[in-house]
Amino acid sequence: MEIVGKIIAALPEVGGTSAKGNVWKKRDYVLETQETYPKKIAFNFFGDRVDQYPLQVGQVVKIYFDIDSREYNGRWYVDIRAWKAEDPGAAAAAPAPAAVPGAYAAPAAPSYGPATQMPGGYATPAAPPKVDLAPDPTDDLPF
Repeated sequence: MEIVGKIIAALPEVGGTSAKGNVWKKRDYVLETQETYPKKIAFNFFGDRVDQYPLQVGQVVKIYFDIDSREYNGRWYVDIRAWKAEDPGAAAAAPAPAAVPGAYAAPAAPSYGPATQMPGGYATPAAPPKVDLAPDPTDDLPF
């Protein structure tokens, strides 16, 4: 999943050692969407991604994430774990891949709309016949 917004809070990095002896760290952020009715979304980076994506407050980013839920002591907890962050304009500014010679190229999408001119050899359509809508006095139908 993905979402675009502005970072409004960057919480301190936390870490520790798991019961198995593995060192871990994570950093939480709060993103505010840029919609008519903005939403605030708390998410985190875990492990090496904490250092890979150092986000700053005020930065507009596109976040790619997964949502995970888990149960602990009869209660459910939801975690939004980001796995990638990028500048939202970077994807739009990226150049299109170059065509490979001999590769299949999809045909261009047809453009639909009114015809600007008739192809050669076709006659211009005639005007529609005139229809008289005056009531007929001999017609005895009720409708």
